[in-house]
Amino acid sequence: MNKKKIYLAFVLFFLGMLGMLSILTTDLPLPEEIVSVLEDRFTPFQIKLLVLINPTIILIVAVIAGTSLYQQVNLSVPVIEKFVGIKSEAPKLHDILLFGIFGGIIAGMILSILGLYRYISPTEFELLNSSLNLTLAARFLYGGITEEIFMRYGLMTLIVWLSSKLLKGTKPAVYWIGIIVSTLLFAVGHFPIVFQVVESPSIILISYVLIGNSIGGLVFGWLYWKKGLESAFLAHIFTHVVLVLSDRIFL
Repeated sequence: MNKKKIYLAFVLFFLGMLGMLSILTTDLPLPEEIVSVLEDRFTPFQIKLLVLINPTIILIVAVIAGTSLYQQVNLSVPVIEKFVGIKSEAPKLHDILLFGIFGGIIAGMILSILGLYRYISPTEFELLNSSLNLTLAARFLYGGITEEIFMRYGLMTLIVWLSSKLLKGTKPAVYWIGIIVSTLLFAVGHFPIVFQVVESPSIILISYVLIGNSIGGLVFGWLYWKKGLESAFLAHIFTHVVLVLSDRIFL
């Protein structure tokens, strides 16, 4: 890995850690048995710091994997690549901004409509929402940046690279495999916390978590492929902007 790519990795790690630290502004639901063991030895703030250890390791792995492989499958981080000197041509900021913002608004509107699920099973949704009361900082920075580095830059890049080896080339199918598989893994990754908060979640809640998290992932993955990682950042952030506004208007 050359010096400029190392700079790229450090910038992405720094951005990812900003999102990670935003988690300190919110209260995360933890299993009672874990809390009971830790609270005798650590303060609540120290427990939050301990919770960040595993995602920090995942961030490091995602940054290393993405930085090592993204150019091999023609993916890009155009703004940061220009900033660290990997690319000399100016990024197409108009496209990055336009597609990122528009994609986020569309995803947010679809998810807002899916939010009508809460009226079918209000008790479950109220329980889940009350336990996951994320601050705006956590939604925009952790959700919008850190999760994209995990799922798009790290995981999707790796899956696209593996698919390109199996299918012998970077045809559209390999990108769709990467988009769909990383999206489904992200959605299914929310199930443990759902089962932790809601003892016996209904099929309504499970389908909402699966579909809701998949819609965003498909949009963000397509944007990473076509417009670069920064466009996926923007789309994820603006998805949360729309969701926050719709919650305040309709609730």
